[in-house]
Amino acid sequence: MRLLHRASPWRTLFAGERLPDPSRLPDLLAPLREALEALGPDPELADAHAWQPRLVTALVRLDLPAWRISQLISDHNAWLTRRAIRLAEAEMAGQGWGAPPVRFCVLVLGSGGRHESLLAPDQDNAMILEDYPDARHVEIDGYFQSLGERFTARLDAAGIPLCQGHVMARWPMWRKRLGEWRRQLEIWSAERRVKRVQQANILLDFTPVYGDEALAEGLRDWVAERLPGAGLFLDEMGALFDEQPVALDRFQRLAGTREGAPHERALNLKHQAMLPLVAAVRLLALRHGVRETDTRRRLAALVGRGALDAEHCHALTAAHARLQGLLLAEQRRNLAAGRHADGWVDIARLGEDERLLLRHDLQRIRVLQKRARRG
Repeated sequence: MRLLHRASPWRTLFAGERLPDPSRLPDLLAPLREALEALGPDPELADAHAWQPRLVTALVRLDLPAWRISQLISDHNAWLTRRAIRLAEAEMAGQGWGAPPVRFCVLVLGSGGRHESLLAPDQDNAMILEDYPDARHVEIDGYFQSLGERFTARLDAAGIPLCQGHVMARWPMWRKRLGEWRRQLEIWSAERRVKRVQQANILLDFTPVYGDEALAEGLRDWVAERLPGAGLFLDEMGALFDEQPVALDRFQRLAGTREGAPHERALNLKHQAMLPLVAAVRLLALRHGVRETDTRRRLAALVGRGALDAEHCHALTAAHARLQGLLLAEQRRNLAAGRHADGWVDIARLGEDERLLLRHDLQRIRVLQKRARRG
């Protein structure tokens, strides 16, 4: 069985510098056309971000599946990021900073890097700089520190909050030359240390959103070539699965953590379903030198590498899509009620068939975790 990925025209929606012209959209896409008309052609960053739930409503009306909607949310957030960077660059040029002194690339990390964002994410980003002489560090890094501070501040003001864990290009930890990033990953992957694995997990789901993508591809090449041989590091990555178990008890019944739960019927499907699935697929992909970043493509690539059969790939891809659907639907309900969009899902809302499917999906994820640990 062959697994094919074809480029979708939907993914061009936010690829340009400007938003699509609604007058060019056919009547078939009337909900999207109406949403774009309401936003206007040149919105402020905050207005464009606040419009995102309306975008999602339009896409739901067009019967797009949740996994495709999450890609478009990610694309829209990437568009907002590019615009924030351009505004920051223009501001710096107007203040006499000049053009960027070397090539650079801004990365989006985490769910955005996997093109799997849902509503209300915070910022996770990093920056790769072209290698330059140490003697120019103060001059060059000073420029990019200011750029990182400015574009992340603009996103924060627009409604995409600063990362509480400081995973942003404004900080030296997440702004390095390409050679420094390779050396950093060498250090992180040299032994079994929990903190280093956690930091690497954040970085390894990256995608370039602005600048010279060749820098990002250079880092991706290094990861694909070197990390499959980092056995102790990958083993520790698998050991961390115990810190985030799936929402099943020992009798395979739905049961999750109560810590932070908004009510007794809530399951945290982000932390006890989606992230365990993502982490297991990431680990298996790293073991086999898979270059893809998003979960769906990683699963398909693992079939190509002989690490997963097509049946399991389809089952896990379907499980991932169902989890995205449950999370997105609950987030939309919460926002409509004036609540925060988070990762908790009220299982009382689910029908018996949905609960059975959820149990089945969680059991599949648990099996995948065991497989990923073995290699």
